[in-house]
Amino acid sequence: MKIDTVELKSIAVRTSQYPEDQKKEFLLVGRSNVGKSSFINSIIGRKNFAHTSATPGKTKTLNFYLINDEFYLVDVPGYGYAAVSQDNQKKFGLMIEEYLINRKNLKRVFLLVDFRHKPTEDDLLMYNFMKYYNLDVTIVATKYDKVGQKDRVKTENVLRSSFELKGNDNIVLYSSVTKKGREEIYSIINECLGTK
Repeated sequence: MKIDTVELKSIAVRTSQYPEDQKKEFLLVGRSNVGKSSFINSIIGRKNFAHTSATPGKTKTLNFYLINDEFYLVDVPGYGYAAVSQDNQKKFGLMIEEYLINRKNLKRVFLLVDFRHKPTEDDLLMYNFMKYYNLDVTIVATKYDKVGQKDRVKTENVLRSSFELKGNDNIVLYSSVTKKGREEIYSIINECLGTK
């Protein structure tokens, strides 16, 4: 997949602000410091298009990135960050739920988890939440390069045994630094777009 154009098309907090062009969408969810911005930048081949922040919990909106005028990557607020008030966490939860209920053009969810750590209770809850809506999920294990060679198999086994994957769900080991896993993500997107 060659990424020619990228545009932050819409910043939304409610349904009326979503794009109306019915292009296919791919949702990105994950903990506040899991590396979603780095993942987006790596996928689109741009250095600082999605802003990485030293402060977790910065994203408070649904950000619709239009790629190649063909599909959207939809970035939502991260979860599990203690400094975000419970009120705000509830607001984010409702915002995401509203999106899930209303988007018939959502094709797949990329659930980002940190490869270095055992998936958290929040990660497992989010996976089950997505399955409740019958969505296909790819678990993207970020920061793969940060785990030493000798620990990778053990870490991967912990990851795989933590999730009870269903249906078409899968795991992609990913590194924004080495680009490991990027072609797999492109293949998944192409398959959903019908452009293998």
